[in-house]
Amino acid sequence: MKHLTIGLWFALASCHRDPPADVKTVTASSADPTSEEYVAPELPKGRVLLRDAYGGTHAVDVEIATTTPSRNRGMMWRRELADGKGMLFVFAKDDEHGFWMRNTLIPLDMLFIDSSEKIVGIVAQATPRSLTNRTVGRPSRYVLEVPGGWSEKRGIIAGSKVEIQGASMLPVDP
Repeated sequence: MKHLTIGLWFALASCHRDPPADVKTVTASSADPTSEEYVAPELPKGRVLLRDAYGGTHAVDVEIATTTPSRNRGMMWRRELADGKGMLFVFAKDDEHGFWMRNTLIPLDMLFIDSSEKIVGIVAQATPRSLTNRTVGRPSRYVLEVPGGWSEKRGIIAGSKVEIQGASMLPVDP
């Protein structure tokens, strides 16, 4: 009986293994897309072409946020955003969308774009790390975030037309 008990103990002990080093343990903070520790999946890429008030066109290469976690995360915890880069938030339908700057470390311009690809309003130079709800009070289907001051420098105004490339075939969370 003694040999059976010792054998059983060794068999059970050998079944316990530590997870491989490349497997991350999921904690509450690493599963929360707004936490600094969260490792976000790579987002789809696209491009937005914007017409300025003078007839010129400006391109912004974007990451496209179509899921609830990617839209919740947004530009949080980023220390810089290069000129000509941004993030495009895509929603299932036109609605009045509000944004805040919690855990966002850099000022941003937010361009609210309706389903006809027209800018319906702009929030310029949104203050980092604030909980103020920012909206333009008009329905939009897309919100483009670019570096703070970018819109004014390029003559992008409400009513400007845009062309969104790379977002039409992506599934969108409601």
